[in-house]
Amino acid sequence: MTVTPLRGIRNGTPSELDGVHRPVVVVGGGQAGLSMSRCLQRAGVEHLVLERNEVGHSWKTYRWDTFCLVTPNWQCKLPDFPYGEGGYGGTDPHGFMVRTEIIDYLEAYRAFIDPPLVEGVGVTRVSRDDHGTYVLETTAGRLTADQVVIATGGYHTPITPPLSSPLPAGITQVQSEHYKNGSQLPPGEVLVVGSGQSGAQIAEDLHLEGRQVHLVVGNAPRVARFYRGRDVTDWLDDLGYYKMPVTEHPRREAVRAQANHYVTGRDGGRDIDLRAHARDGMKLYGLMTDHRDGVLHFAPDLTASLDHADEVSESIKDTIDKHIAAKQIDAPVEDRYTPVWAPAEDPTSLDLASSGITSVVWCIGFRQDFSWIDVPVFSGRGTPGHSRGVTSAPGLYFLGLPWQWTWGSGRFSGVGDDARYLAERIRSQRGLTSSGGRGDVCNVLALGS
Repeated sequence: MTVTPLRGIRNGTPSELDGVHRPVVVVGGGQAGLSMSRCLQRAGVEHLVLERNEVGHSWKTYRWDTFCLVTPNWQCKLPDFPYGEGGYGGTDPHGFMVRTEIIDYLEAYRAFIDPPLVEGVGVTRVSRDDHGTYVLETTAGRLTADQVVIATGGYHTPITPPLSSPLPAGITQVQSEHYKNGSQLPPGEVLVVGSGQSGAQIAEDLHLEGRQVHLVVGNAPRVARFYRGRDVTDWLDDLGYYKMPVTEHPRREAVRAQANHYVTGRDGGRDIDLRAHARDGMKLYGLMTDHRDGVLHFAPDLTASLDHADEVSESIKDTIDKHIAAKQIDAPVEDRYTPVWAPAEDPTSLDLASSGITSVVWCIGFRQDFSWIDVPVFSGRGTPGHSRGVTSAPGLYFLGLPWQWTWGSGRFSGVGDDARYLAERIRSQRGLTSSGGRGDVCNVLALGS
C-alpha cells in the first residue's frame, strides 16, 4: 500500500490524517508511546504516533499537587534518555521527581527524539480487514497500518464498588485521578477508600493538611523506604528483582492484578506507616463491604490487613539480610520495625450522618478498557492476551501494561526494554536490517530475552 505524504506532521491538522497509511501506527503518546517511537526510529521503521490529548496529559491532569515518584530518579530510563549524565542530565539520582519535574522530563524526551507525533487525535476503533491491514477510526478520519502498537497503558476506568444504596447526595465524591488537594473538598472529615499507593499517599496528604481522615484499608502490602543504609529499591535492584520476567515470578501472570506496595518519595522519601497515622488521629477500617441506610459496613479484617502489610515489609528485609550476609557486604545493622499502634477491635460500621464526613475519595484502582479494539485478542474479562506485548493477531502489539514482562513494564524503568523488544519484532516482520548506530539500542541481543 502506498504511504500517503503528511505535510508538517508534527503540527499536522486533523484533516490531513484521513486516508493516511503508515507501516506502523502507535496509539498513545505517553512514556510508552514515546519509547516505542524512539526504538522504531533506531530500527529504521517509518511510523506515526497518535495522542488523544497532549504529551504528559495524564501527569498534568490526573495527579495530585504533592504527587511524586515512589521509585528513585535513577530508575527513569527511557531509551537513550536516562535521568542522569548522558541523557536528561538530572543531578539527584536518589531523589524522587515531583509532578512538575516528571512533566519536564517527558517534554524534554519528546524534544530529544522529535517523534512523528500528532496530538489531539483520539482513536475510537481498531479493526483488521480481510487483507490483514489494520484500520483505525479516529477523531480525524480513517487511517490504515500494517502494524499497530497500543501504548495507552493499563489504567483506564476508575473503580467504584457496588453498594446496596448510593451515598447521601450531600457527600462530595472524588475519584483519585481528580483529587488535587484538600482545599477542593468541603470542610469536614474525609473518607479515603483504598490503601494502595494512591490511597495511602492521598490519605497522608490530607492528614498532613490537618484534616480528620477515615481510611478504608485493603490488602495492599507496604515496603520500607530505607533499610540498612540504602533505599530498599537499591537493594532489590542488586537482587535482580526488577529484571525478573513475569514467567519466573512465583505468582506468574497473577501478579499483574496484585496491588503495589505503598511507600512514598515525599520529602526525600519515607515509609508510610498507617499505624503511626492512626496513633496520631487517623481512623482506620477494614475492607468496605456495603452501605445501607446511611451506614457503611466493613469486614472485621483491619488487624489482619495491617499485620499482612507489616509481614510483607519484614519479609523483604529478611531477603536483604540474606543477600548482605551471602555477599559479605559491610552494611549498618538496623533494628526491625515495631508496631506503634494496633486496633483495640476491628470496626465494622460507620454512621455517615454522625461522623462528620462530608467527602469521599475513591482510591481502589482502575479497570482496563480496550473495548474500542475490535480484534479477537482478549480474555473474557477484557484483558489482552499477549506474550511480552505480542498478541496472536499478527502485527498487533501492546506496550506499557503492568507487569507486561517485568515489574517496570508499566513504568519509566522498564518500558524502554519492552519497546526495544517490540521494535525488533516489528523490524523483523518487515524484513528490515537493524539500523545499528550508537549502542544499537533496539538490538534484541541487548535485551537478555
